Amino acid sequence: MTQDHIRNFCIIAHIDHGKSTLADRMMEMTDTVSTREMKSQMLDSMDLEREKGITIKLAPVRMKYRDHDLNLIDTPGHVDFSYEVSRSLQACEGAVLVVDASQGIQAQTLANVYLAMAADLTIIPVLNKIDLPAADVPRVSSEIINLLGCSESDIIKISAKTGDGVTDVLDAVVERIAAPHGQPDAPTRALIFDSYYDDYRGVILYVRIVDGEVRKGDAIEMMATNASGIALEVGSLQPTMFSEPDLLAGEIGYIVTNLRTTRDARVGDTVTTKRAHTDSQLPGYKLVKPFVYAGFFPVSNDDYQNLKDAIEKLSLSDSALQFEPENSPVLGFGVRIGFLGLLHMDIIRERLEREYNLDLVVTNPSTDYQIKMVNGHDIDIKSASELPDVTKIVEIREPWIKGEIIVPKSYVGGVLQLIINKRGQQNNLSYIDERALISFEAPLANLLTDFYDQLKSVTSGYGSFNYELGMYRAEDLVRVDFYVAGNMVDALSVMAHRSEAQRLGREVVDKLKEVIPRQNFQVALQAAIGGKFIARADLSAYRKDVTTGLYGGDVSRKKKVLAKQAKGKKRMKRFGKVDIPSEAFTVMLKRD
Repeated sequence: MTQDHIRNFCIIAHIDHGKSTLADRMMEMTDTVSTREMKSQMLDSMDLEREKGITIKLAPVRMKYRDHDLNLIDTPGHVDFSYEVSRSLQACEGAVLVVDASQGIQAQTLANVYLAMAADLTIIPVLNKIDLPAADVPRVSSEIINLLGCSESDIIKISAKTGDGVTDVLDAVVERIAAPHGQPDAPTRALIFDSYYDDYRGVILYVRIVDGEVRKGDAIEMMATNASGIALEVGSLQPTMFSEPDLLAGEIGYIVTNLRTTRDARVGDTVTTKRAHTDSQLPGYKLVKPFVYAGFFPVSNDDYQNLKDAIEKLSLSDSALQFEPENSPVLGFGVRIGFLGLLHMDIIRERLEREYNLDLVVTNPSTDYQIKMVNGHDIDIKSASELPDVTKIVEIREPWIKGEIIVPKSYVGGVLQLIINKRGQQNNLSYIDERALISFEAPLANLLTDFYDQLKSVTSGYGSFNYELGMYRAEDLVRVDFYVAGNMVDALSVMAHRSEAQRLGREVVDKLKEVIPRQNFQVALQAAIGGKFIARADLSAYRKDVTTGLYGGDVSRKKKVLAKQAKGKKRMKRFGKVDIPSEAFTVMLKRD
């Protein structure tokens, strides 16, 4: 089809504002999917996506409407996948911004709008869920007008669930969004906005052809990774794969390749062909770097090989996943994995447990730290147990994030207090009608575990949070170690700011006291910085009544038996082993 009859657009919104439902209605109204095949969240292929009601992997689909090809990309709404969203925006000329008429503008809405503006896209504002009793159309409309500077008539009011007003959105896509303006005769350049591994076919790329064309059987090359392969099949998604002889400039489609791993074809890379080779790469490619790390250990050491195989299979289709083997004296052999955020970690854990039937112990998530050594070298560590000797360290730098929180005005005080408690610094406070936008900076490590839960608690569920990684800053950081019965448990070690170390040590020691079972001898639980203990709790021993078999006689008989028991307990304390349950390794995930 000629470029002036093609429209490429994506749907952007905060989580649960109705992106996938709107995509369902569009496919239904354009007869892309028959009523018999239709199901809710049609583009969400994973069981996890359906259960959680969120989009994890983006999905493109081609629809026919008014003699036009409409290429839609349904993007994830969660902050962990914002890089995927930014690449999807690069593949489009327009974006449909969906805002919930009852909830209004949220933090992720703002973040996605800024990404769309940076990509110079035409934004079509859509007010969804107008049929809900709680919908406040005038208030949310004025919020959108303030944000985009558009007029009231530009906002399309719809209900994606009932289909009311969805044809107006399709008409607006055709009329307001510009057609692609690629050069059909120029050397081939295509942007990869997603890639995944298929067990039977190899790596499949989702691409936007910017210039030139890709034909079936072409020899292709990835410009950032220098990997080369063959386009075994090309075509469009409607929403199932529909094979075609070629993909032309301006079109969005898929390429089935003979590559064996997505590491050869990363999101944001440029594809070119040997036949019409180019040297100019498309802008914006960057290597996605994980910044949350956690140790995954099988409950039984016999499952270590299965765990390793499972993670290797998952990493074939998730190029952001990075892992390396890890060994712990307490937990045995395991794998340390890097993630884009806590939701990403949660999804990988659930997939390993469900799809590969693994029982796992997951250690507390931590971030990476940059260490400047006395000899001038810089090293990166991904867990506290890797910290070198403190006498050889000049400074330790930790990652800080730039965050934005949107809350109703009445909750501002509580949110500011929460930010201060996390060692954060408030930068700016502005108002969008009845809502406040708080911009702040804070150390990532302090927000990893329970910040989101605390924010929801402080704001009665109305607060929304979005962040991006900032710079690394040198801070007074120390390693806090934990000892159980005199033995250091390295899997529990954490990095903390010196001012927070004592409170953290006391909290964790008290938590361990609750989860570690009592023994026949007294067990000391201690927190330490280097050689100095900063917190302690004792797990009292079980007392077995050894005098029950004694009847009458002199009191010395009783004393003799009790002395023998005390002697045995002393010996047990020296040689006894404490079995640490798996819950002990996740005590910091929920500190309250």
